[in-house]
Amino acid sequence: MSFGDISLIKHKKLRGKISIRPNVRIKSIGDLATFYTPGVAAVSTKIAQKTCRVWDYTMRANTVAVISDGSAVLGLGNIGPEAAQPVMAGKALLFKEFADIDAFPICLDTQKPSEIIAICKAIAPSFGGINLEDISAPRCFEIERKLQNLGIPVMHDDQHGTAVVVLAGLINATKVIGKKLEDCTVVVNGLGAAGTATALMISDYTSDKVKMHLIDVNGLVCSRSNLNSHKKHVCSVVNASKMRGKLKEAIAKADIFVGLSAPNILTTEMVKSMNTDAIVFAMANPTPEIDPEDAKKGGARIVATGRSDYPNQANNVLAFPGIFRGALDARATKITKKMKLAAAEALASSVENPSVNKILPSPLEKTVVEKIAQAVKAAAIREGVIRPVCK
Repeated sequence: MSFGDISLIKHKKLRGKISIRPNVRIKSIGDLATFYTPGVAAVSTKIAQKTCRVWDYTMRANTVAVISDGSAVLGLGNIGPEAAQPVMAGKALLFKEFADIDAFPICLDTQKPSEIIAICKAIAPSFGGINLEDISAPRCFEIERKLQNLGIPVMHDDQHGTAVVVLAGLINATKVIGKKLEDCTVVVNGLGAAGTATALMISDYTSDKVKMHLIDVNGLVCSRSNLNSHKKHVCSVVNASKMRGKLKEAIAKADIFVGLSAPNILTTEMVKSMNTDAIVFAMANPTPEIDPEDAKKGGARIVATGRSDYPNQANNVLAFPGIFRGALDARATKITKKMKLAAAEALASSVENPSVNKILPSPLEKTVVEKIAQAVKAAAIREGVIRPVCK
């Protein structure tokens, strides 16, 4: 029986995988009067006098809304809000299981950026943070950007969770092969949400020193003139090659391949054309850009994928629980570039002795969340992007 078959049986039997459970029990009239009416009126009055007290008297300080429009769900594409619901509930499950954050799946029956932005602003008073999920590019860039002044952390996980994990893996992979990341040539194949954020984060970490070949479905990007605003931006801020051609031309003599694109587009011959001790991150799911064994045959020293059945799984669950835990604990008003870089460095440092088959911890190593959370919290406090204490 496949995991899909088992999942269908379990979900139907349980009617999903998350539920709301109370912190208190109603066992007497006194309990009812305390936690509902009339007692709760005192709490509402206290908050009405000073709204910042909501963080002390309600669950808001530990809640995250997981919001999707169903337009880019896993590798399934634009399957809509109803079909996206099991995935968003899964995200909520991971928030609770790994970071003890109460998260709620909210799937929207609109794919208009202006409406999604308006909805997020309208529901923000109920949540401590917003995790945008499975919203297709380029709309996701605009939506996230326009929600940065809500006064709570808002992060599109497909972008930044992926970027944090990939950067952490590359930090350790380059240690293993004895190279500095800033001295490498990196091919980023796929300039959607994840690819764009990953290119920017690698560039930020290396202070724009690393040379990049950025590729989309039409080939090398930064030599072209007909680019949308998001691709123009990434080409303008990273040390991007202006060469022309396709993946075959770009990967020759490269040190690192990062694929956030499509299955089976990287060949063994292409890997052979890379520099010695090549690093291949084939992240397409469920079928990677190249089978890890084929990448090894081509001479790749280190191979990572998004799958759990191969070594070096690069999965977002390594990043987002700790990032939001740290942001909530810091009372952060946003998630900044420095907070994300701190998360990547903390994730990398959680592997004490990186090796060819161990550049990232297992997603089940829950101590990683605490390490990332502490680093993110400290970065938020250093930057001063935190709410003042309510007096």
